[in-house]
Amino acid sequence: MPVKHRRVIVKQVEIYTTRSCGFCVIAKRLLDSKGVAYVEHDLWSDMRLRDEMEKRSNGGRTVPQIFIDGKPVGGFNEVYELNRSGRLDVLLAG
Repeated sequence: MPVKHRRVIVKQVEIYTTRSCGFCVIAKRLLDSKGVAYVEHDLWSDMRLRDEMEKRSNGGRTVPQIFIDGKPVGGFNEVYELNRSGRLDVLLAG
């Protein structure tokens, strides 16, 4: 029987992406699989967002850059590791 994901996420999630980024696609799939609503900032549509992303992430220049409640979490590798260890669910739920 398929498992339904309950939506218990209370934190705001933001992700900076580009259209050609495979890691961005995978990161969004991970968030989608958890039922996480997120705000996507597409750097292709507004290059000024890159400067904003770098400032917010303390110099992060690669995408994706992911934020939970305004705090930088990192890119795909960091979010993947947080998920693998079970800490991502804790961060998302508060």
